Amino acid sequence: MPELPEVETTVRQIRSALVGQRITGVRVRWAGSVAGRSAGALRRALTGKRIERVSRRGKFFVLDLGQAARGMAHLVGHLRMSGRLWIEREGLPHDAHARVEIGLGRRQRLVFADVRKFGRLYFTQQPEEIFGHLGPEPLSSAFTPTWLAEALGRRRRRIKPLLLDQAFIAGLGNIYTDESLFAARIHPLTLANTLGRAAVSRLTTSIRRVLSAAIRHEGSSFDSYYRTPEGRSGRYQDRLFVYGRGGHPCRRCGTPIVRIVVAQRGTHVCPRCQPTPRLRCRAQRRR
Repeated sequence: MPELPEVETTVRQIRSALVGQRITGVRVRWAGSVAGRSAGALRRALTGKRIERVSRRGKFFVLDLGQAARGMAHLVGHLRMSGRLWIEREGLPHDAHARVEIGLGRRQRLVFADVRKFGRLYFTQQPEEIFGHLGPEPLSSAFTPTWLAEALGRRRRRIKPLLLDQAFIAGLGNIYTDESLFAARIHPLTLANTLGRAAVSRLTTSIRRVLSAAIRHEGSSFDSYYRTPEGRSGRYQDRLFVYGRGGHPCRRCGTPIVRIVVAQRGTHVCPRCQPTPRLRCRAQRRR
């Protein structure tokens, strides 16, 4: 947390205000937020740069900053567990959890805040060194049932930890993996290479639909950490089918949702809508 929908919401809400702005200064309030550079080095690298583009890759946000000595410069950030970005006017009291403040024109500043101090900022001219290992974007044209079937067929891993692996698919986390597997009627412990064509097609569609719906509702807020740059809570947590609903009736069949642990992650399933793979294997052997 935040996952792809929360980062995408953040990028969409700050993009129009940032593109075209020139960075007037940088104040680093906690040096640990800056990876690989001192506070002074980051200040010198960013000051004077013009923000050309704001985008997302997986769970990373990316600010393209125009030309530097050896090519295009980029500020890449990861919000991790509790990071936030927003734009505010200069002169406001500083947020207690602000780690880096980037001065902009029009007497504004971009604030990177992080309660738990896990988030990181990277200044780089080689962004692929940071996120080049990521798998395809699940909302891109490259993410198709054909690609997914071929990729799953080569891997004998449980489906949930595989979907959480950012090198396999970029952007999915615990919330939206649970929701996508439920929508596709797939148990999280199912081996990836045992999924048939119909199941893979359902999973492809479910991932895309769940993520798209979460973006429309500005992500999910389960605590005070995640807020949009405009200060709102996400609304998708009110539409979840399984995640965080252990003991509550399934909204599809009424069976109580069960919380289990898969790869050390709390996981929520409907025992009826998502039958265990062990039962399926036994049924196949009896045939």
